[in-house]
Amino acid sequence: MLTKTSLTIRLHPNDDVVIARGQLVSGTSIIDENVRVSGLVPPGHKIATRAIRAGEPVKRYDQIIGFAKRDIAAGEHVHLHNLAMGDFARDYAFGADAKPTRYVDTPATFQGIVRPDGRVATRNYVGILSTVNCSATVAHGIADAFRGEALAAFPRVDGVVALTHGSGCGMDVNGESMRVLRRTLGGYARHANFAGVLIVGLGCEANQVAALLGAERLEEGPLLRTFSIQDTGGTAKTIARGVEMIREMLPHANAVEREPVPASHLVLGLQCGGSDGYSGITANPALGAAVDLLVHHGGTAILSETPEIYGAEHLLTRRAVSREVGEKLVARIRWWEDYTARNKGEMNNNPSPGNKAGGLTTILEKSLGAVAKGGTTNLVDVYEYAQAVTAKGLVYMDTPGYDPVSATGQVAGGANMICFTTGRGSAYGCAPSPSLKLATNTALWNRQEEDIDINCGEIVDGTSSVEQMGERFFRLMLDTASGAKTKSERHGYGQNEFVPWYLGAVM
Repeated sequence: MLTKTSLTIRLHPNDDVVIARGQLVSGTSIIDENVRVSGLVPPGHKIATRAIRAGEPVKRYDQIIGFAKRDIAAGEHVHLHNLAMGDFARDYAFGADAKPTRYVDTPATFQGIVRPDGRVATRNYVGILSTVNCSATVAHGIADAFRGEALAAFPRVDGVVALTHGSGCGMDVNGESMRVLRRTLGGYARHANFAGVLIVGLGCEANQVAALLGAERLEEGPLLRTFSIQDTGGTAKTIARGVEMIREMLPHANAVEREPVPASHLVLGLQCGGSDGYSGITANPALGAAVDLLVHHGGTAILSETPEIYGAEHLLTRRAVSREVGEKLVARIRWWEDYTARNKGEMNNNPSPGNKAGGLTTILEKSLGAVAKGGTTNLVDVYEYAQAVTAKGLVYMDTPGYDPVSATGQVAGGANMICFTTGRGSAYGCAPSPSLKLATNTALWNRQEEDIDINCGEIVDGTSSVEQMGERFFRLMLDTASGAKTKSERHGYGQNEFVPWYLGAVM
């Protein structure tokens, strides 16, 4: 636990910088480091603790976060004006830090919903999926019929939600984008948090309903229904028919009871957005501590956002259970390097302006903090976007860094809860999986508490430790899985955050 008196945070004895706990003005003496601040340093930003020559690497977390663009004096603010990216070798050391996983004798439990086939849900929704953008309005029209008191007779149904998207046509029917879209829709159609699903098409789109069902091996039945606007005869008729189909599903969806189930049935999607200089100190490692607890209880966590672990992937390959698993992760990194290059971009287009304002300078620095969400246990497998996650423990799923796209892939893969850290503030939710948000600093918590579920800023304040906060958050996860509403659920977030990854050309 940090002391309340120190003005800065040192993360490792070998680091060249410390982090300001509050705004520091020029002339402030940092007694712990025997340096005097030069210039104004905002909260969460870095201060050099020694003189650094131009071209020298700069370390935070005992890892390189960039290279000095010019000579940097001790006590000087270290940020965009004097720190930049640079190339250096990384030692992937596949499996060097892997160790046997400890499991608890008596796993924790939560009140889950057990489906007839044994899958366990944390929520109980009925979903409406669109095959194509053209059927999105109809899908929302059907869902709108079940707002307010329309579900009063079905108290065990959490809602009827329409999850629509902007593609499904103008694309190669045999291409990668189509495969990813169908894999995503198929993952949602099978998701345990949906008691029933209605898939609505237009009729002439590239993503035909029949082809989707065939590709994803989905079979129609009382709780998986499909139809199209063109076959039904127009918008109003389609909405009316869809409403009737949902009404037929609702009694089945309502016929559930929550019961105690082991925490091993929890599958977390790990996200961070609107990060700041505290993210890698407070919320991310606290979430990592909760992930470690979940893994020890037999559960699963999905780390993602490949552009935001770039430069820190070696910390994960060292924890891989095998060389094969580690090389799968490196292969996804290489794919991203090629993907951004052919689109005339680069992997260092992150941090975002908000991240930079919060104190993050390079993608290396952001990535080193981001991987902390994954805790310390072994990396047991690597998945492509929206693939079904079957392994237990910490796994990796290749996704973009853009949160709605990334979380959509995780939920398609089976995540029945999203855990989202933020240092700048986030207004995000995710249907059908509840989303918990963790603040990195108390100022954010005080400003935006109505959107955030727990304040990890207590770690910087010196009133809690990473381990204590991880334990508290683990308990909050179990309560949420048992049905307690998150802040985003109370505000009604979730239907607009379904964003499948679109990879190819629009034709």
